[in-house]
Amino acid sequence: MKSSILKIDDQVAFVLHSIPWRETSQIIEVFTTNYGKIPLIAKGSKRPRSPMRGLLQPFQPLRISWSGNNELRTLRNAEWIGGIPQLSGAYIYCGFYLNELLMRLLPRDDPHQLLFEKYYRTIQSLSYKDKIEPLLRSLELTLLKELGYSPLLTHDGESDTPIMPNKKYIFDLEKGLIECRSGSENRVQFFGKTLLDLSNNDFTDTTTLTESKLLMRILLNQCLGDKDLQSRRVLQELPLL
Repeated sequence: MKSSILKIDDQVAFVLHSIPWRETSQIIEVFTTNYGKIPLIAKGSKRPRSPMRGLLQPFQPLRISWSGNNELRTLRNAEWIGGIPQLSGAYIYCGFYLNELLMRLLPRDDPHQLLFEKYYRTIQSLSYKDKIEPLLRSLELTLLKELGYSPLLTHDGESDTPIMPNKKYIFDLEKGLIECRSGSENRVQFFGKTLLDLSNNDFTDTTTLTESKLLMRILLNQCLGDKDLQSRRVLQELPLL
């Protein structure tokens, strides 16, 4: 007896990546509210009269429906939700950076509703041209927390004592963030205030912004391995990442 084809309707989603498939179709990776990142084939979406032509663009919220029991499912319908102006200038490159991060680090079919909501708000804020660095650092931290790769920011990973604002700390791969002691002067160091500000999503202090960028780079590189992000190379002229 054949199993019934699974159908999912009316999911809010963003297109993270797309590639052409044959002459008239695309394969897209979408980030959805309740199903995480999934691959879909959008059959005929490049045909001139297709209702989906020009619709499957990044940084725009969509309401989509799909079907299929295999890893690659079939997009049945997509509707534009609207409400987010098109990204432009440096902001669009930041959007591509975030999309590449999610493509590289998010496993498929693994729901992350908190991260989805954060991504939605971040894209909105980028479209309104809010300050870039706090937006990027905040989403990076949310991503690391969701994946289980963020160290504890409020307590020393070795002694379990509370982080002190005026002390300096280093990142240890096994223990997390630990107090800087003799012999670790050449390591990248972070003020305790930076860690506490990060835990409170507070980027008003310039030192916090500078040091949180270094910490996020260290933590993300642990996840990304030797293969760097292409969007980082594009953004080298913009000192944001």
